[in-house]
Amino acid sequence: MATELAYRLPFDSLNLGSNPQQSLRALGGSQPSDSRGGAGRSRSSPANTYSTDVEVLVHFFQTFVDDREANPSLGSDSLDRDADGTRHTAAGSEAAEEPAALGERQNLRGVAPKYLRHLQKIVDRDSKILAVELDDLFTAHEETLAMRIQLNTKRYIEILSQAADAIIATLRPSRLLALDTLDLLMQQREQNEQENRLEDQELFGNAGAGAGAADEDPYKRIPPLLARRYQVQLVPASEDKPFRIRDVRAEHVGRLVQVSGIVTRVLDVRPLVQVAIYVCDACGTEYYQPIPGRQYMPLFFCSKQECMRSATGGGRLIPQYRAFKYSKFQEIRIQEPAHDVPVGSIPRTLTVLLQGELSNACAAGDHITVAGIFLPTLVSGFRAFKQGLLSDTYLEATFIRQQKRDYKDYQREIARNQLIQARIAELASTAGVYDRLARSIAPEIYGHEDVKKALLLQLVGAPTRELADGMRLRGDIHVCLMGDPGVAKSQLLRYICNVAPRGVYTTGKGSSGVGLTAAVLRDSNTGDVTLEGGALVMADCGIACIDEFDKMDEIDRTYIHEVMEQQTVSIAKAGITTSLNARAAVLAAANPVQGRYNRRRSAAENINMPAALLSRFDLLFLMLDAPDQDKDLALARHVTYVHRTGEAPELGFEPASPDLLRAYVAQARQCVPVVPSELTAYVVEHYVALRADDKQRRWLPRGHTTARTLLSILRLAQALARLRFSNLVSREDIDEAVRLLNCSKASLDDPSEAGGHRNLHELDATTRIYLLIRDHAADRGERSVPIADILEQALQQGFTSQQFYTALSEYEDINIWSVDSNRTRITFTV
Repeated sequence: MATELAYRLPFDSLNLGSNPQQSLRALGGSQPSDSRGGAGRSRSSPANTYSTDVEVLVHFFQTFVDDREANPSLGSDSLDRDADGTRHTAAGSEAAEEPAALGERQNLRGVAPKYLRHLQKIVDRDSKILAVELDDLFTAHEETLAMRIQLNTKRYIEILSQAADAIIATLRPSRLLALDTLDLLMQQREQNEQENRLEDQELFGNAGAGAGAADEDPYKRIPPLLARRYQVQLVPASEDKPFRIRDVRAEHVGRLVQVSGIVTRVLDVRPLVQVAIYVCDACGTEYYQPIPGRQYMPLFFCSKQECMRSATGGGRLIPQYRAFKYSKFQEIRIQEPAHDVPVGSIPRTLTVLLQGELSNACAAGDHITVAGIFLPTLVSGFRAFKQGLLSDTYLEATFIRQQKRDYKDYQREIARNQLIQARIAELASTAGVYDRLARSIAPEIYGHEDVKKALLLQLVGAPTRELADGMRLRGDIHVCLMGDPGVAKSQLLRYICNVAPRGVYTTGKGSSGVGLTAAVLRDSNTGDVTLEGGALVMADCGIACIDEFDKMDEIDRTYIHEVMEQQTVSIAKAGITTSLNARAAVLAAANPVQGRYNRRRSAAENINMPAALLSRFDLLFLMLDAPDQDKDLALARHVTYVHRTGEAPELGFEPASPDLLRAYVAQARQCVPVVPSELTAYVVEHYVALRADDKQRRWLPRGHTTARTLLSILRLAQALARLRFSNLVSREDIDEAVRLLNCSKASLDDPSEAGGHRNLHELDATTRIYLLIRDHAADRGERSVPIADILEQALQQGFTSQQFYTALSEYEDINIWSVDSNRTRITFTV
């Protein structure tokens, strides 16, 4: 038996004059009674309406030519569109690709019909998706048909499939194709159906009666769905704006609805039965049962008369599970974005069902726009009795578009768009691109130049190193912003969250440990235990912005330790033991414990965080609201200008837009810079100098220099090299990295100390007594120490008893320690 077929695509002979009508009759349609018109067609019944719409769609598939393909200059150069100007089609669609072999049939503009090429790719088994854009129907002046598709989407998806089947029946593969299992099964099934039809003719004595008898049981007919190798996906019109999830109501049931949200839960892909197949154990007749929903009642008995009259009890239908037609099925849940949630309300969620090629099109944390059919959940039995008049709803997806994609998607888009490449090259060639990009971050916020440079380097990041033994050295840069209230820390966090392709914003007080890592939930459909990712998991390969970092509970804060260094989340709950990826850069903002930063206390004491957690941050910046007449005047003028005009003042150059900044960062992240061998000694010298300086100034309330500081210098230097699109780190990159590190530490020092070049004896008596008591308690490893012992040491070092008790009272007033009622012991409270 031959296993290959060789046909050639006859585009010239593809005039669906007689063949399409035969195909339409096989699909249950009728010939049109009028010509192909627009909105003014009159029809006598819904059946005639549907059959005429099938023929209109056949003509549309045959003749429509996209003007953007005929004239590429009409393509858009927006950063949110593809480089060739086409719209974003459904996930996994090959609609923008050219077919491997085209026939000679082309229109006057020299371009083959768009959907005819897509259908030919389906016949050639190069594609499994037929993405129909409603904009194309409006362009073809089929406004009424497009509106009916939007209002009755579930029915018209089947009509679109019938029109596609009518054309596919006339097409032939353009190359040799091997017969697969489905081809052999369909040949055998068509042969069995023909034999059954002949038996019915012999039984009833004439063809007419035989046809009527065969139609008595519709389950004997082979459903068209069984032979389809494609899926119809509807792309909504570009003018249709997405709904908020809370605005989707009962009036939208059955319609094509488009909503935007954040994917919070993704279940596993499971098989969904589309066509159930049975075989009679007595006569061998095959029965086909299309399954339109997620529940069905199976068939049990054969409908043939001889089986029904059998005395042996035959005629039972046996399910052929291996012959069932299955489709990939996945359930996800999306949540309203934060900017769509009204004040005082909780975010709404919506269940979305993905089938076929749409499955696995998104992951937890993705910002997506999904279009689909809004439908109620149908239940039966006891569940329906318990549910009463209430009904759950879901969205059956027909199209998914990623809104905030990862950097790899932007890199592929940049590679196809020459205009974006030219804009990036022009920006990279300008002098001072590092300063320009840093000042383009939140230009409405005055000052904080070094902080913005640190945030720019955090966006760019450094490459992750994979060692031979499997150990990973993270490349993400963690930044912590500390300081007084009202210095725009939260605004900077929100800006970075919007610029980053995968950014998640949360607060420390409103986030639990489960909400940050992962929650164990039980699937309502299967009862299986599943994991739902938290904020850090959803920010994988992005930035996790955590505001009010100091307000987190101690138990919840312990989950951050593993994420910031190993970049994984280990779970051991409800019998599930696994590790989830959380490769996210952490941008945290913290306020002082007492409301204002106290320079006499260390950073760990001011923001109530352990030193082990602070050491994981590459850069810690202290942002204080210190009175300064010149700075206050400039800040007031800046704020009033922004408040009056709604835009930032002139910066002397045009700041990069968020889209251009995002594209530039995506392009820079393709570089993998390394430190040349001749600069390794230079890096070591800087690190050793930092350690020596830290030893000499250990009396200052600043961070300690550890081995993690050396890795921070390397990460910052690699990020600076990426900004230059270089694969080699230069000496200037190392100098700038060390300068930023020194700036972050120097911000913790008191400016009155002239850069920190003071010794211990130049500090005031109160601070020195505080350091004496703190060191004494640390040496003993206790939080409570006797006052008599410390007083004796203070007197020996030259302090007076009045100075000692003054310091005791001053630090007691700000709750650094407490003194018992007998005034004999000091107990540290922080």
